[in-house]
Amino acid sequence: MQFGVFTVGDVTPDPTTGRAPTEAERIKAMIAIALKAEEVGLDVFAMGEHHNPPFVPSSPTTALGYIAARTSTLQLSTATTLITTNDPVKIAEDYAMLQHVSDGRVDLTLGRGNTGPVYPWFGKDIRDGIPLAVENYQLLRRLWREDVVDWSGQYRTPLQGFTSTPRPLDGVPPFVWHGSIRSPQIAEQAAFYGDGFFHNHIFWPAEHTQRMVEYYRRRYAHYGHGDPDQAIVGLGGQVFIRRNSQDAVREFRPYFDNAPVYGHGPSLEDFSAQTPLTVGSPEQVIERTLGFRDYVGDYQRQLFLIDHAGLPLKTVLEQLDLLGEEVVPVLRREFAALKPAHVPDAPTHASMVAAAGGAHDATVHALDDVTGRTVEGAQA
Repeated sequence: MQFGVFTVGDVTPDPTTGRAPTEAERIKAMIAIALKAEEVGLDVFAMGEHHNPPFVPSSPTTALGYIAARTSTLQLSTATTLITTNDPVKIAEDYAMLQHVSDGRVDLTLGRGNTGPVYPWFGKDIRDGIPLAVENYQLLRRLWREDVVDWSGQYRTPLQGFTSTPRPLDGVPPFVWHGSIRSPQIAEQAAFYGDGFFHNHIFWPAEHTQRMVEYYRRRYAHYGHGDPDQAIVGLGGQVFIRRNSQDAVREFRPYFDNAPVYGHGPSLEDFSAQTPLTVGSPEQVIERTLGFRDYVGDYQRQLFLIDHAGLPLKTVLEQLDLLGEEVVPVLRREFAALKPAHVPDAPTHASMVAAAGGAHDATVHALDDVTGRTVEGAQA
């Protein structure tokens, strides 16, 4: 099972000081969080994609490529990549390139996003969100799996004889998670292809998450990929940790009360009771997180949101220390002891290459426009 953190990259004032970080400060903070995540032994760092204030990660592959160069074991992912408003050709190229520069330490979570105005900014209509997600992913899969693609669809110009470059590392595309909070059509899409399903699991009660994951598992089995409990599931979650639970509640309360996403609504106590938000001691976080298995079954990835709502970088790094030293080692041990042998581990590039029968060079040597020869032919 993989454990990590994800960031949405919000630029939010710290309610205890009134100061908001600059964009430059926030970008550097996200990089520092990723480096710290590897230092404390976490597995995954995931970055969201937004194209509007108050968020900064408009180009996650740029930041993740930089982080790849500064790390050696950290799995890099997204939370999420907008499959609706991004051109699937550009997604195919960008993430294959990131595969190469990271030596395979990359996967991605595809989603529709939760910001309505982004659609017309990129020439799309939000009412087409689901069919865009379906069609664009069909094309993305072909671009990664076929050397030459002829394609026509409803939402972009046709392709004739197109080869996406670079080709996927070792001939194996990045693993794809489909992220959704409330859309069964996206869970269906994940199940149809045998891909992973990631539920954000922050704002909704356990019963909702349970229904979505159970639906995905049933459909995964329906399409012949394995038993329901062999489906690949990831969960989000939010925690704020101090060694003393009263200190955690006291310190986090002003951030919760003023956060744009849930401030001025239910109390911290009510929200914590109704959703997976856990504010307390390491022991409380461990107990609550282990309880997720009770309603989603054995799952493969747990990502925590720990850096939004204006929390200062120093505090976030302290959260990472507590996760790495006191929380995640216990979760690894307990989840591993509970997991049946037939339930798969989280996919990695190495495991997918092995399943494909080994690595192969997928380079496509096209004809030279002048000589009409391939590179291989010219060398013969």
